[in-house]
Amino acid sequence: MEVKDSNGTPLKAGDSVQVIKDLKVKGSSVTLKRGTVIKNIRLSDSEDVIECNADKVKGLVLKTCFLKKA
Repeated sequence: MEVKDSNGTPLKAGDSVQVIKDLKVKGSSVTLKRGTVIKNIRLSDSEDVIECNADKVKGLVLKTCFLKKA
């Protein structure tokens, strides 16, 4: 299984990614702004999602179509 970002660049566990679109976090009033860098990602069982921790939100699951490798 190969996980790729929105540009087709392969992602590995521990990489840093950048958000390419403002994303509202469900269950929270926090919005991840475009350009936010998220460090130390974890790959999941699915090809199109990753797990990570942002500054204000822990335990996020993000779709890779909204991310690019930083």
